[in-house]
Amino acid sequence: MCVDRDGCEIEGCSSSDEVRTLSGSMSPGLKSNPDLHPCKPGQKFRAALLRCRTPAAAAGILSFGNVLNYMDRYTVAGVLLDIQRHYDKSDSAIGLLQTVFICSFMVAAPIFGYLGDRFNRKVILSCGIFFWSIVTLSSSFISKEYYWLFVLSRGLVGIGESSYSSISPTIIGDLFTNNSRTMMLSVFYLAIPLGSGLGYILGSSAKVAAGDWHWALRVSPVLGITAGSLILVFVPEPKRGSADQIGVRRSTSWFCDMKALAKNRSYVFSSLASAAVSFATGAFGMWIPLYLARAQVVQKTAEACTKEICSSTDSLIFGAITCVTGLLGVVIGAATTRLCRKKTERADPLVCAVSMLGSAIFICLIFVVAKKSIVGAYVCIFIGETLLFLNWAITADILMFVVIPTRRATAVAFQSFTSHLLGDAGSPYLIGLISDALQQSYATSALWRFLSLGYALMLCPFIIVLGGMFFLATALFFLDDREKAEKQLSQSARTLSSVKV
Repeated sequence: MCVDRDGCEIEGCSSSDEVRTLSGSMSPGLKSNPDLHPCKPGQKFRAALLRCRTPAAAAGILSFGNVLNYMDRYTVAGVLLDIQRHYDKSDSAIGLLQTVFICSFMVAAPIFGYLGDRFNRKVILSCGIFFWSIVTLSSSFISKEYYWLFVLSRGLVGIGESSYSSISPTIIGDLFTNNSRTMMLSVFYLAIPLGSGLGYILGSSAKVAAGDWHWALRVSPVLGITAGSLILVFVPEPKRGSADQIGVRRSTSWFCDMKALAKNRSYVFSSLASAAVSFATGAFGMWIPLYLARAQVVQKTAEACTKEICSSTDSLIFGAITCVTGLLGVVIGAATTRLCRKKTERADPLVCAVSMLGSAIFICLIFVVAKKSIVGAYVCIFIGETLLFLNWAITADILMFVVIPTRRATAVAFQSFTSHLLGDAGSPYLIGLISDALQQSYATSALWRFLSLGYALMLCPFIIVLGGMFFLATALFFLDDREKAEKQLSQSARTLSSVKV
């Protein structure tokens, strides 16, 4: 028989069982005692609730929230052509939607990183989800005369989503270690391509079902509020460094944390590599469906959109491909890294480098074959995205290896800041700007609109190659930086032990 903190019996628990108490500690099984009394209904509910707060359940809920994070982000991209027609804007003006979103996202990231290293993380996460869900829902009611307000709403959504991306990986990092942490982070980062793909599918499907693109922005907020509530109830707040079996005390300022991160070469180079990935995925996520739609007009397999509701076929297919390639990329990446760790301790950054360089080849081929074959373009997208998505979870794991627990939220936030600043904060707008400039240089036609966007997107493969080189640089310093982090953890453990004595 087991008891909880209130001294009442818990049914269905043997004498050898352990029960998690309200304080988060473990209460060993006790023999029957005449002083014990049956649990009241409310006490039973609390005890059952605490038993549900397992690390696996927490990781699952956080992964679900991350799916919604990226689904909400790319719902707009799924109905981009409809938004462009509704507000009557150019390529560069439409590209500004993603740029404003990412700029607000990256500016807020360091702030949430600072808060995440010092305050209750799950409360910050839930408030962020509630905020972005309400703003997204409100933006669906903005009329065509107020495009600037629609752009502003995307900036506010970026602030809310920044809280989630900056803090949630650190909770998983404090719940798991080693290969189990790699696996859970792989599941968590699977949400990036999966949520992105579902965003295209949700946006396109909701638009077709309702006959109005505004409804694409009215579904994800309901799911977001649900996820925020689940996090508040079921996700624990682990002690920072608890998974590493040390209770690390905070003794350094934010300035000292940033100084240490700037000296961490593996962290710096992997952050620059992440920026290259963000540049490519930001530009692709925004423009590839529109590029393929223009390709079909050039091939005369489809007509240019002149109706109120445009075709959603390309967004649906691209979304489905993104979901599948995301799943394959994360699974293959985790399995490959685990296998390669048996051969070399530098496996993590090397796998990322090879996948990036391979991805660049197939992404180049997209713009070669798209004019003649849409199917061929989709095949190149499938292979290129699979290789590109290999590194999502691995990059996060590299950070966990080379950064001590009390700096991880700050490290994740600043990595997010730099990757967005140098990556997808400007890439959608830059691609649209180049496309507009090329269109103005020559007589406008369906063929030239297609070619100009393709030429602009050709910048992405070169950035991806640069990212692969940064991962190779990470491999040079990875072992030294990991050893330094382990020494810092050991020193902290010894310091805490001496203080307790």
